[in-house]
Amino acid sequence: MIDDSETIDGFLARHSADVEEAVRKAAAAEIMPRFRQLAAHEVDEKTGPHDLVTDADRNAELYLTVALAALLPGSVVVGEEAVHANPSSYGAIRGEAPVWIVDPVDGTRQFVRGEEGFCTLVALAVGGVVVGSWTYAPARDQLAVAVRGKGAFLDGRQLRAGSPDPGRDLRIATSHPDYTTDEEKRALLALRTDGVSPRPCGSAGLEYLAIARGEVDAVAFSWEAAWDHAAGLLLVEEAGGAHLTRAGQPFRITGGNALPFTAARDTATARRVAGLLAGGAAAGD
Repeated sequence: MIDDSETIDGFLARHSADVEEAVRKAAAAEIMPRFRQLAAHEVDEKTGPHDLVTDADRNAELYLTVALAALLPGSVVVGEEAVHANPSSYGAIRGEAPVWIVDPVDGTRQFVRGEEGFCTLVALAVGGVVVGSWTYAPARDQLAVAVRGKGAFLDGRQLRAGSPDPGRDLRIATSHPDYTTDEEKRALLALRTDGVSPRPCGSAGLEYLAIARGEVDAVAFSWEAAWDHAAGLLLVEEAGGAHLTRAGQPFRITGGNALPFTAARDTATARRVAGLLAGGAAAGD
């Protein structure tokens, strides 16, 4: 347990493995027993047919809420499902207490369809800065961990995002333009240009992992929900990548970002994509 004399860095050095264990246990207890076994009554819509929640989401988040708060007394937990039930709880991200940001099943639609492309995301933030990140894909038994200033690792192997190959189209995973404002839609459509090969995104957490591994060059997302982005953005940073909003500023998990934003394998690619997004958004002015 952390005490008054221990720093967050010290906590992470001592307890990162405990966080890993909590994430694995939550998946083993609440997610994987339901994988490809979901009954109809275990799946609900939140805001519509593209926004699903299952008993796996709810129960895994409850498991992690208890386990993570116990690891770090005085911390708070902001989870996707708890915020859906009580939107005001999201404000804790802007508070002074250390905050665990949890997406119990990122890629719920894939999970419901019985596909392996989902993961559990946990991030630890202090003062609006993400300092620890855990991305676990239980169907693939892959665990990526990042600690600020200490690097990013997948199953113990250090990740280095590298840079896109010169002369090849940029591989970019994007939000679907139909689920955005008109301005954001124009920005995303600007990526349909020579030298860029966009495709719809899957699980945000796994797209960030793909950037950190050098398998995807960039993402372009049009929503701010911290549980989708916090863990992945640190993973990308610690693998050598960068992130920028279309206003040219780093993405803030506390909100107020100029959307869409990008995360990319290197700074030059982030600037290129952010410039395209800014130009597209301005096209209707």
